[in-house]
This record gives sequence, C-alpha cells and structure tokens, in this order.
Amino acid sequence: MAASANDVPLAAARPEPAGGGQRLIALLIDWVLCLLVASLYASPNRVAWPPVVLLILINTFFLGLFGQTPGMRLARIRCVAFADGGAIGLGRGLIRAVLLALLIPALIADGDGRGLHDRAAGSMVVRRARD
Repeated sequence: MAASANDVPLAAARPEPAGGGQRLIALLIDWVLCLLVASLYASPNRVAWPPVVLLILINTFFLGLFGQTPGMRLARIRCVAFADGGAIGLGRGLIRAVLLALLIPALIADGDGRGLHDRAAGSMVVRRARD
C-alpha cells in the first residue's frame, strides 16, 4: 500500500526553527519600540513597569492574531502553534508573553530552540518563508 502525500507526519512537514540570533534581534527591536512608546507617557528611568506591560500587550496581540510582532517581521521569523503550525490565539499568546517578560524561561531551550515560554504556550518560532 503506497503512502500518499497526506500521510506525511507533521514533524517532517514542520518548518525550520528560527535561530537564537534572529529571535534576539526580534526581541531587541520590540523592546526598543516599547521603550519609545512608553517614554511618551512615563519615564522608563523612574517607572520601570510600563515598557514591560507594553511588551506583554504587544506580544499577546500580535502573536495571538498575526503570528509575529513588528520585530519578528523585520527578523523574518514567526510564532506558530507547535501542533499544527497555525495561529496560537490570544490566550496562549498571553501565557507566552508573560513568561517571555520573565526572561528566564526564554533562556532554557530544548533541541528545537523552544524555550519554556514556547513549550507552556504550545508554540514554536520558525523562519518565515521568503515573500
């Protein structure tokens, strides 16, 4: 019995994980954007929490609905659901964003480059296909 193209396991069809450098560049771009926007209404030198809250909100919204933040778009990566490659949704986006803001979970990664924040949210950051 011959196997059809639909019988290919999901792992074989999964896109290539994004590298740590691309992920760091995306996070730095997003962080600078958050600092700039937050500085319009609060001084980051005096009140440290507004940029962090903004980072959580931006990550939740953009990852949950579009699969990439502005920094991820510039770094040519995207965040997808690990199980099916689709959008992760706002709930899982919030879980991922809060854990990312803690930073430590992002530093503990598995062989696929998925940090604890990705594993908790059921997500994976992958290289974006060329447009």
